[in-house]
This record gives sequence, C-alpha cells and structure tokens, in this order.
Amino acid sequence: MNTDEARQLLEEQLGMFREKQHSDLVEMIDNDPITGEITAPSGTWYQYEIEVFWDSRPNHNVRVAGAIDDGGVRAYCPLCASFIKAPDNSFVGA
Repeated sequence: MNTDEARQLLEEQLGMFREKQHSDLVEMIDNDPITGEITAPSGTWYQYEIEVFWDSRPNHNVRVAGAIDDGGVRAYCPLCASFIKAPDNSFVGA
C-alpha cells in the first residue's frame, strides 16, 4: 500500500466531514460507520471507513475517525486519521 496515496485519499474523505457543523456531526453519532471504496489515480483500490462518536463524554466534543487500507495485509492494521470538533465548531488540538 502506498501510504502517501492512502493518506491523501483518507484526508479527502475526512475533509467532507470537517466542513460539517458540530450539530450535523452529532446527528451522525450511533449510526453505522460510513464505508466506501476508492480507486486512486495509480489504479490501486482502497476501502475506507469513517465513524462519528463522542470524544470523551456525551454532548461535548465529537471525534470523526477514519481508516483506509488496500484489502491486503494492511486490512489488519489500516492507516488511520481523526479530528475533534467542539460544540463551537472549532477544531480541538488543531
């Protein structure tokens, strides 16, 4: 798996969630993870999963976490990234 390519694809997927308001992300908590497949410009096929959940306690910060792999050995240890959004729509730790 090309980790640079996979990281870029995952960041693109997470970027769509970064644009959402905290209240919109809250509505996604307890839903099934968002999954999908992407073919990179290199032709490599990747699968990803994104999940939205409370970061540390309910009704506070929301964490959005994503994972991506190429279906091979890395499926057991996918590349991961996440961000945390506060109720005031700021990013925690950014």
